[in-house]
Amino acid sequence: MYLEIVTPEASLVSGEVESLTVPGVDGEFQMLNNHASIVSSLQNGKVKFKGEPTFTKGFEDKFSKENDGRWSLKINSGTIEMKDNKAIVLAD
Repeated sequence: MYLEIVTPEASLVSGEVESLTVPGVDGEFQMLNNHASIVSSLQNGKVKFKGEPTFTKGFEDKFSKENDGRWSLKINSGTIEMKDNKAIVLAD
């Protein structure tokens, strides 16, 4: 699936990933390839993904690599839209 993470500063990352886990307001949930369309609010937590997308130059330090090999980004809040195998995270 294609992932893009956007903040008020810039688009931080974009590209193909295997999985995506986000901190939904009712709990953490994961999306895989060809997930059903969804729009959800996000709360304080970590956006985690597995894959090697392109990190925007100058923003690489916002991401850390977890012990399980997934990348993570701390967010305060946000929104996610998953549609046509493309996930867009608008994060704050």
